[in-house]
Order: sequence, then C-alpha cells, then structure tokens
Amino acid sequence: MLYTPSTQFNARKPTGAKLALKPVHVWGIRVRLQVASRARDLALFDVALDSKLRGCDLVRLRVSDLLSPTGVKHRVVILQRKTGRPVQFEVTEQARRSIAAWLQLKGLAYDDWLFPSRMKPGCHLSTRQYARLVDKWVCLLGLDPAAYGTHSMRRTKVALLYKKTGNLRACQLLLGHTKLESTVRYLGVEVDDALELSEALEL
Repeated sequence: MLYTPSTQFNARKPTGAKLALKPVHVWGIRVRLQVASRARDLALFDVALDSKLRGCDLVRLRVSDLLSPTGVKHRVVILQRKTGRPVQFEVTEQARRSIAAWLQLKGLAYDDWLFPSRMKPGCHLSTRQYARLVDKWVCLLGLDPAAYGTHSMRRTKVALLYKKTGNLRACQLLLGHTKLESTVRYLGVEVDDALELSEALEL
C-alpha cells in the first residue's frame, strides 16, 4: 500500500511504541533530502537523530544552543521541559554540516529559533508540524507512517546502541530518563534480552 503525505497524518492511529529507524532508512531519507535540497528538513532530521530529544524540546532549540563563536558545537547541553533535568548530546560531523548550511541559507541570528515557523513569524516550528515532517520522511522510503513517529527519531540511536552494547545505563543517560525502568520500557527490553545479557557475563 502506498501512503501519501496528504492523507497519512489524519489516518494514523496509536499503535504502541513507534519503530526505530534502521541505518538503511537513515541513509535513504538523508540522501533524498540532500537531492531535493531541503536544507531545513535535513538539518532537522540530523539534529533529531543526534539529540534524541522529545519533540517539544527539539522544536524549541535556538541557534545559540548549537552555535559557538568557532562554529557549530560538538556537544550540547539543554534542560528538558518534561523533567527540568539537563541532558547532553553529541552533534556529529554530518549534523554540523547540515546545520551550518541551514544557518547560512536562512541567515538566522544567534537568538533566533533554530527551526522557525513558516506560518507564524517569531514562533518556532510546532510539534504537530514536526510530526507531519517525520511522516513525509518515512513516506519517501515507502514505509508505513503509522509505524513511525517523532519518537522513532528519539529512539533510533539508542536502540542501535542497546543492540550493539546492551548498555542500558548509557541509553538512560542519552535519553535523559530519571529512572532506568523508564528506559527499559521505552526500548522494549524483554526478559529474554535481560537473560541473554546475564548469560554473557562470566564471574
């Protein structure tokens, strides 16, 4: 079934935890945004993946959060709106390039929103519009938008990290969760996963 950007947002229904993107999906979306010269979308996509932020925090980023006198920062610390706790994230070389290109194209000032609204001057991109953009990105690959969402962007890197290392504490820190149990639920860690990790330990 082919999904179109004009219909999938209203058609989407809650289906539980949203899937994380696979590396091949990340590459495919990134290439398509680059080819289409969608500088804003590419920067937003890259920052969303690197930051692992909730949508409400992502859309409220300012240029000053990511820009230093010497260029785009390698690491960023922000306060989460939901918890009031600081969370730190890395900014990869790919993201630094796309952010720099977006800043140059848009001519944003230091105190401007990083992703300003195109509809409401002085406001930032809304979380609703961000969700629509995520739908459009996954549709570029022919994926079912009902299976993906803004939390797919948040969990993509940590899901891959957990799969490779089994390090829940690292995932907890990157997600900014206050409790490890929240990270376990968020990543959908099952009993079998825990047992496999335990079996791998040699005492």
